[in-house]
Amino acid sequence: MNVREEARQPAEVYDAQFVPALFAQWGPVVCAEAGVQKGDRVLDVACGTGALTLAAAEIAGPSGSVVGLDINPEMLAVARRKPVQIEWLEGTAEALPFPDNSFDAVVSQFGFMFFEDKPKALSEMMRVLKPNGRLAVAVCDAVENSSGYSAFALLLDRLFGKKVGDAFRAPFSLGDAGRLREISREAGLADAEVVRRNGKVRFKSIDALVSTERACVWTLGGVLTDEQFERLLDEAETVLKPFTVRGGTIEFDMPSLIIKARES
Repeated sequence: MNVREEARQPAEVYDAQFVPALFAQWGPVVCAEAGVQKGDRVLDVACGTGALTLAAAEIAGPSGSVVGLDINPEMLAVARRKPVQIEWLEGTAEALPFPDNSFDAVVSQFGFMFFEDKPKALSEMMRVLKPNGRLAVAVCDAVENSSGYSAFALLLDRLFGKKVGDAFRAPFSLGDAGRLREISREAGLADAEVVRRNGKVRFKSIDALVSTERACVWTLGGVLTDEQFERLLDEAETVLKPFTVRGGTIEFDMPSLIIKARES
C-alpha cells in the first residue's frame, strides 16, 4: 500500500483532519472536568487515535500512567505510532478489561453516542474508578447549537434528502442534557452532573471541511456519488461562506455536553 492510499483510510483521515480541526482542543477541557492531575492513573474510553489520551498523558506526567482503549483496531494502529508512553488496548466500553478500583480518572470524548449500551458503559466506567475517582464523558451538543454544522445538515437535506442529512447528524444524537441525565440515572449515577462547554470547528477551507466529512465512515462515507459530491462542494461554497474568516478558513462554534460524576 502506498502512502497516498494509506492516507485515505478512515483512521488516517480522522487523525489528520478531524483531530486538529475539532477534537484536539477538547483533550485539556475534558481532563480538567475530570480533575486529572500529576501522578494519576487515567483511562480514556473510545480513545480513537489518542487526542484525549495524549492530553491526559501530558497532565499525568511520568509519575502517572494512561491507558487508551478503543474497539477499532485501525484507530489503535494510528494511535500506537504516537511517540508517547501510553498503553493502547482493544476492547469495548460495555466490558472494560480491568478490575474494580483501577483508575483515578476515566475520560471519554465523542465516542459515547456510538456505544451500543450506554448505561452499561457508564456503569463500567464507574466500576473501574477508585474511591473518589472522577469521570468525565463528552458528547457533541445538538447540531442546532453549532451554526456551521446546522447549515451543512440542512444543505444535505435540501440536496439529497433527510436520510443523508440524518446520516451526518448521527454524532449529534445525544445533544440533550435531559437525555444524558436519564442515561446516567439508568447507570446508577444518581449524582451525575451535565455541563456545557464551548469549542470551535476550524478547517483551512470549505473544501477541506466537505471533503473530510465525505471521507468519514461514521457519517457521509460511501453515501455520496462523485457527482453528488461535486454538487455539494459547489453549494457549500455559498451556504458556508458566512462562516469563513482569514483567507478562506472556516470557523464556527461547536459546543459539547459533558457528563461528570465521582465514585464514592
